[in-house]
Amino acid sequence: MALCTPTLAQWAISERRYLHQYPELSGQEYQTAAYVRKYLLEWKMELLPCEPPNVVGILRGTDGKKTIALRADMDALPLVEEGEKPYLSKNEGVAHACGHDGHTAILLAAAKWLSENRRDVAPNVLFLFQSSEEMLPSGAQAIVRQGAIDDVDAVFGLHLWQPLEKGKIGISMGAMMASADDLRIVITGRGGHGSMPHETVDPIYVASQVINAVQGIVARCVNPIEPAVISICRMEAGSTYSIIPNQAVLYGTLRAQSEKTRQLLARELKQKIEALCSAWGADGEVIVDWGTPPVVNDEQMSRFVADVVADQFGESSLAYVEPVMGGEDFSYYLERKPGSFIFIGMGGEKSSYPHHHPRFDIDEDVIPTAVELLIQVVKRF
Repeated sequence: MALCTPTLAQWAISERRYLHQYPELSGQEYQTAAYVRKYLLEWKMELLPCEPPNVVGILRGTDGKKTIALRADMDALPLVEEGEKPYLSKNEGVAHACGHDGHTAILLAAAKWLSENRRDVAPNVLFLFQSSEEMLPSGAQAIVRQGAIDDVDAVFGLHLWQPLEKGKIGISMGAMMASADDLRIVITGRGGHGSMPHETVDPIYVASQVINAVQGIVARCVNPIEPAVISICRMEAGSTYSIIPNQAVLYGTLRAQSEKTRQLLARELKQKIEALCSAWGADGEVIVDWGTPPVVNDEQMSRFVADVVADQFGESSLAYVEPVMGGEDFSYYLERKPGSFIFIGMGGEKSSYPHHHPRFDIDEDVIPTAVELLIQVVKRF
């Protein structure tokens, strides 16, 4: 029997459309946070101290021996939304193009049902409405640092996921998403006239060797069965046709699905790239700006979710997904507590554009499924 009624489902969709029209960037979600707090207080939940604009509320269970945490991210992206839908963003240059409006509405709907049926809720339920998933500093890291999940037994989160077929609920028993770290390589040579390269140390030429060499690190230093990515995505060097510059700077991203591989990439980059630059008479500096760790699900908690999905929605709804190389700061929770991150598939005609695209939109048909799943996870925990 479904606990998310058509009335509750329509309420969640309405809330999602409202939130979609008023997106806020990472770290600036103060209006969204106030909107969430209003509902939690209306439902007589206790608000716990946390660093704003994060919002943490707790529903005390009838038994209270266990505490389960549910998380939704609230931030939007700095892009101009395109399309003709009646609920387009009203905040110019800011758009919910990743589904966080849906995540917030889904968790609100689950909180609404659980508060209205609190006599049937045994565990304590911690609701984490999180700021800053898209950009650092991470809202998840702030919540963890302040001790909000210290007494939690398990933590669960979901993502409305366009790459997964609508009707499927995706789960992984281990690695789910990658670490995401920023890379800068500063190559300092000796500039001069473009017609006399022999009198220079050309940082652009050295940079071209570096771009090739970083792929050798993935191909020859990383275990072939371990996923890893080094992508150079931007280069800054020079200002005109005939002047060899003094410096070139490469920018890129590092991705790995284990902490061991993540550290190996950084170590090998520093050693090999700085040596390569030196061989050509240049100075090379490798700077890794650490981002979010890999998302690694707890196997026991993921099996629990899989059982809930199979029982409530049928075996055919369950999809064991391959890990993806995108990043997610839900990893900070999983570093501290057992839990599971879940994909709600929505790929299809209604949601055909990828995440972070100006025309991205949620297929709202899947919202009742997501609400039902969160309620069932709490009820069966």
